[in-house]
Order: sequence, then C-alpha cells, then structure tokens
Amino acid sequence: MKFGGTSVSKRERWDNIRGIAAQHLARGKRVLIVVSALSGMTDKLKSIAESRGNSAAPALAHSEILARHAAMLAELDLAPEVLHDWLDQLDGLVNAPDRESVALSWQAQVLSLGELLSSTLGAAYLNASGLATNWLDARAHLRAEALPNQNAWGRYLSASVPTSPDAVFTSALAKQGEVFITQGFMARNADGETVILGRGGSDTSAAYFGALLKAEKVEIWTDVCGMFSANPRQVAAARLLGRLDYEEAQEIATTGAKVLHPRCLNPLREAQVPLLIKDTNRPELAGTEISIAPAHAAPSIKAISSRSGITLVSMESIGMWQQVGFLSDLFAIFKHHGLSIDLISTAETNVTVSLDPSENLLSSDVLSALCADLAQVCRVKVITPCAAITLVGRGIRSLMHKLSGVLAEFGSLRVHQLTQSSNNLNLTFVVDEDVAVGLVPRLHALLIKAEAMRISDPAVFGPSWRELYADNAAQTRALPWWMAKREALLALAAGDTPRYVYDRDNVRLQAQSLRAFGAVDEWFYAIKANPHPAVLAELVQQGFGLECVSLPELTAVRAAQPDLPLQKILFTPNFAPREEYAAARAMGVRITLDNLHPLAFWGDIFAGGEIILRVDLGVGRGHHDKVKTGGAQSKFGLSLDELPEFRRLAAQHGVRVVGLHAHLGSGILDHGHWREVYAQLASLAEPFGTVELLNIGGGLGVPARADETPLDLAAFGATLAEIKAAYPQYRLWLEPGRYLVADAGVLLARVTQLKRKGDFHYVGIDAGMNSLLRPALYEAYHEIVNLTRLDKPADTLYQVVGPICESGDVLGNNRCLPQTFEGDVLLIAQTGAYGAVMGSRYNLREPAAEIVL
Repeated sequence: MKFGGTSVSKRERWDNIRGIAAQHLARGKRVLIVVSALSGMTDKLKSIAESRGNSAAPALAHSEILARHAAMLAELDLAPEVLHDWLDQLDGLVNAPDRESVALSWQAQVLSLGELLSSTLGAAYLNASGLATNWLDARAHLRAEALPNQNAWGRYLSASVPTSPDAVFTSALAKQGEVFITQGFMARNADGETVILGRGGSDTSAAYFGALLKAEKVEIWTDVCGMFSANPRQVAAARLLGRLDYEEAQEIATTGAKVLHPRCLNPLREAQVPLLIKDTNRPELAGTEISIAPAHAAPSIKAISSRSGITLVSMESIGMWQQVGFLSDLFAIFKHHGLSIDLISTAETNVTVSLDPSENLLSSDVLSALCADLAQVCRVKVITPCAAITLVGRGIRSLMHKLSGVLAEFGSLRVHQLTQSSNNLNLTFVVDEDVAVGLVPRLHALLIKAEAMRISDPAVFGPSWRELYADNAAQTRALPWWMAKREALLALAAGDTPRYVYDRDNVRLQAQSLRAFGAVDEWFYAIKANPHPAVLAELVQQGFGLECVSLPELTAVRAAQPDLPLQKILFTPNFAPREEYAAARAMGVRITLDNLHPLAFWGDIFAGGEIILRVDLGVGRGHHDKVKTGGAQSKFGLSLDELPEFRRLAAQHGVRVVGLHAHLGSGILDHGHWREVYAQLASLAEPFGTVELLNIGGGLGVPARADETPLDLAAFGATLAEIKAAYPQYRLWLEPGRYLVADAGVLLARVTQLKRKGDFHYVGIDAGMNSLLRPALYEAYHEIVNLTRLDKPADTLYQVVGPICESGDVLGNNRCLPQTFEGDVLLIAQTGAYGAVMGSRYNLREPAAEIVL
C-alpha cells in the first residue's frame, strides 16, 4: 500500500492508514506500506539541493523542514528523539562541502530525507497505536541499474530498478512480521549510493516492491478514489474508471492524469500484479483497478485528458525527402540537448515533434541552442504554448465513425498536430493552450452522446465525480411521473404495444413552471412537437398560444381549438408553397417570414398587413447538427446581409414588420443564450422603426441522462427579467416546444426476441424507428428501463433494437438493464416530443398508438 504526501500529513490520516492495514491483517494478509514525504517537503528539499551557493534559500527551507516535522511529532504525540538521526543527517548535508558543487550524489541524499523522515514518523506512530510495524530501508532492497544512453543526471535523479519476483526477499519478510513500512522515491546504485527514482517515484517504488514480492495487489492510496474519464476539476461529470488494463492506464497517466505515475505500471504488468487506486479519506469508495486486458473487450473511449505547456518544433527541408538517415541526424541533435521527444508527425518535407515539459527542462536557453543546431540542416519553427488533448481507449480506430461531433469541435481551431498512436490506444490533437480548458468538457459530453465513451458499461465506468464528491443535496431530482404509475402503465401494455402514453398532469406542471416568469409577454407552443388534441387543450388552458409550421397544422389547431383567438395562433413556415401563406393570411393569424422570396414574388398576399421576420444570427446551437437552426448551412432565417432588401420590399408592399424572431437550435441548457439572442434582435430592430416584439425562440434543454445538469429555471427567469428591463419597449415572446411535453410522454414496448453476437447482447422490441425516429435521426439519447423488472438490479449491457429492416433501427446502445426476457415491457422515456408525430408506416408496420392519462 502506497500513501502520498497528503495522506501522511495529518494524524487522522495516519489513523486511516492504521485502519486500512488492520483490515488487510484481518483477512490474513501481510502488508507493506510505502510512504511519500510529508506534503510540500520534497519541494523544500529540492530548493536546498538546487541552491548552487545561495545560502539564504537553503537556510529558510531547512528551518521550515525542521518546524514542520516538529509540529508533526507533536501532533502524533511522539518524542523529538524519534527523528534525531535523520535531522542530524540533514544538518550535515546542508553544511557539506558538496553543497557548493551541487554534486548529483549529494542532491540524491538530500532529496531522500523526506521519505526517510515520514516513514520513521509512521513506524513510531503505528507502533505506539498498537499496530506492530517493522521499518525497512528501501535502499536495501531496490537496486538501480543504469539504462543505455542514460546520462549522469538520470542515473542519480531518475533511476530505474529492474524487478522480478524475489522469493528470498519474500521469505525473509515473512519471518520478520506482518506489517512493514518503507520509503518511496529512492533506491541504491551498484556503488551503494542513494539514488532517486524521479517524479512519481513513490508510486514506482510501490510497483517495484509489488513485483519483487509478487504481491496479491498493489494499492495506491491518494486524495481521489481513482482515475476518471476526464480531469474532474475541469469536468464534474467525469466518470470513475472502475477497471482499466495496464496499457490504457499507462496512456491515461502519460497523457495528463496526475493521480498515477506511468512509470509504475510496467513492473506490475510484467509481474501481472493488479493495481488498485483508492481514496485514503474515503476508503469505502470502489476505486480504479488495473490489470490485464479482458478478452474481446468492446472498443470504447475511456478518457479524455489534456497537457498544457507543450512546445512544438516544426522542421522543414526539401532535402529530407527520401534522404537516408535524415531523421537520425535530427533526433541526434535533440539527444545532444537532453530532450525527449513525445509526439511525431511527418510529411515529405516536414517533421514536427512535441516536447512535454514534464519530461524535459525547457528553458529559453535550451530551446535557443536546439534551434541554432537544427537551423544548420533545416528551417525551424517553434510553436508555443500549446496543449495536447488526447482521447484514450482500446480499439480507437474502430470508433472513428462515432467521432464526427468531436472532430467538428476542432473545425474552427488551429490544430497544429494530429497523431494516432501505433498501438491503437490514443488519438491526440495539439492546439493553442488557451482553448484547451474550455474544450475538454465539451468534448467529454460529445463522446458520451456519441456513445464512443460507453458510460453505461458498469464493468468500466462508475459514478461521476459530482455524484461521488459533490454536495448532492441541491442536485436531487424528482422521480419521473411514470415510476409512481408503473402498475397502470403495465396494465395498459397488457392490452397492446407499442403505445405512447402521455401524462397530462406533467404537461400542466411544465407549463406552469414557465408561466411563472412575468417578464414574458406571450408564450407559444410549437405544436410540431406533439399536436395531440389533449396536449393542445391543456396548454391553451394554461394561457399558451400555438405555433404552426404548415397549413395542415393550422387546420388541426382551428378544429381542436375553435375558440382560440387568431392573435394566439402563429404561422412560422419554412419553404412552404404560396397557397399556404395565402390561406394563413385569409384566416387572419400572425405570419412569420424567413426569406426574401415571399415578398419579392408574392407581395400581394401580404400587402397592407403585418408580419414577423425570422432572421439568422449566423450561428446554430444544440446537441446535434440536425437540431441547429442557425448559420449558413441551415435553411432557416433571413441572412443579415439581406435585411436592407427585406426592408425595401416591405415598404414597397406596405407591409409593417412588427416583430423579429430568431431560433438557433434545440437542447440548450445555458440560460445566457437567450440574453445574447435578445440583445442581437434589439440591435437589429431599431432601423425598422415598426418593431413591437422580439421572439427569442425556444430550444430549452431537457437533460436526457441522470448526470446532466438541468436548465436552471431560477437563473433563466432572472435572465428574462434582466433583458426585459434592458429593452422595455419591446414585447418579449418565447416558443418552447419540446420542453413542455418531452417528459410527459413514454413509449411502452414489449420484448420480442433476444440475441447474443460475440460480446453484444441484443434485446428486440416491437417498437422501432417507425415509432420513434429521434435516435436514428438525431442520435438522441432516451432513458430505457425494464418496467416489468424495475426493482431488479440493472447489471446486463444490452443493445435495444426494433423490428424495422434497417441497421439504424436502434433505440438505445449499451443500456444497462436487468436480465431481460421475452414478454417484458420496456419503457422509453422522454418521448412526449417528436415521437408519435414523426411516426411512419415504413415496412408497412403501424407506428405506436397514443393514450392520454
């Protein structure tokens, strides 16, 4: 068991260590504890080791080290004599003649004292606490050997230890006791001198000991419970990685994760000793287990990581094309300057490499000297600061077809380098450093939505960081209505399936939650989401107007709600024929135009009337390209450069433009979005002189997954009040569609067949893409549960598919369900919007019928 600096720096954490060790003892196991120095001590020792004749800095660091360990002795109720020998040795080293020359052997001795002090403290405290503990000097057992081409600095301050199981060592320990404590970070060389294992040396020490002893397991105890699918300090939705193989863990550690040093994995892989990462303060959390790769594991992105401070060196020369030994000459120059190359990309006349600051001393002097030497054989360009963003997962090449959304995020960025690893484990993008922090959370969310990161797989992915560590009190969501009505739904499914079922009470609650915002002057419901008469009746009763996009929708609204005032009906078509505009004008409903064509060629229809103009603000928003309704690639809205011509045509036909409208997409959870839209519309309204209202569209997001953050209604309401106060001269309109009805609907379907192909388990149901098109059309995610076995553990991964003869007839990939059988009823949630209304008779199968509760 290895414990890091924060885990050994307080008394209560030593108590945790004692408790963890005692649990292993109770299982009949012997325990070897490997410890780091107290938190911050290695940095202070480093300031002494690198002082180079500066007397003030080492003196200050020396006094701080003494004070910190004196305080720790007092906190542990230990006598000062416990550390006398090591502190005397520190005094001697600080005053040694070698300090002036900063000899590497002297530096190694200084740096080793942190772990020697902490392990001695720990041994004394554990013994005093009743846990018999033997202190071991790691240097007696870990023997470093110089690597080929390793310089003197590496031999002393970044040493390597060859390991293979040592039965003699294991037998000797067994005779000495049950619990042992030793130091991380250090070993000895062939001359008996102290050497340091370099950055992450304590992790590496634990791995070396684990391999030597052929341990049952090596545990790395730190301040987090494992590796996550992203840096949780950047991405609160990052998932705990419950299980990784050695190679995946190595890639994640190498490409940015700080919880584990990559050097520690190779000894364990060779000895086939599993490694477990655990949280010292939360030992009840499961952690990350690293072991050999399971056979036939399904391809999946496991993590996205980023490294900052990357320097690119681009080398170009026409002379390199097919020249034997050219790369060897270039790399020899890097070797001469002591620089380790990370990423490499090549072209016929260019080679670009990256230098990682964690593995290199990248001072301006070093880079200048490097470039001077390289300039003798090629043109050199240094690009910095950069960041490397890496996707890690086994079988990454087979997932390329799922990464279109991820690749699109890089479309507007400067991608300096793109590399795909030869071991098929990572894909790395090197971009400007300032964009990386904001980019990683977006990419993590896109990987989940594309199901390239299979977070539904319980064998790999655990809870999110937010679930494990955040205060969840404020994040508790109400249970969905269908849980309380499970028996009624099962009774309905017994009659016939597939069936859509709508809960009218839920529609009412959603409508009332929005109507509470007094800043909005008019709400319209876009009936294309769900035109069921009962839904329309409920929303009209709640004060909503109805928005239609076709003449048949207008006709349906007039039939279902004959008493609805015409001013409460909004006609917003797109590329509709002339006849539909003429019919809408004859009805007397409000009309929205989004193109020059209707005024340019059919101006007589609108002459003397009032219209609302839909404009394209130049950008789209939403969870998928097919729900983004802004930008040049979208067919919606008038381009801003055509506004003067639209105003001219309106004046020519005596048409008053009384409103401006913009709707940029669907699935938006950032309340600030509507502030931006309103401000832009207000700036466009003034030249018209007739605008009375601004319609800022809808697109209010409905989180599909349990760990997605819902729209903050309080913040949304505050934003609406703010923008209304800023532009009180305009009436404020909104037209949410899906938000009002998505949660109100579920699709009930019956299991027809089950099939297994390799590692994939398929469950077939009697509802397909002819009933619910959104997954195939938008790659939309809908929660799927086995309603029949809702109380059983969801521990099997299924692909939920329908009966339509199309490969795209998939309702849900990688869904955790209880073991499922023919005849079970599955419930697909959030199907109240764009469900039945998009149904078809493809394959001549009837789409699901609709029922309203």
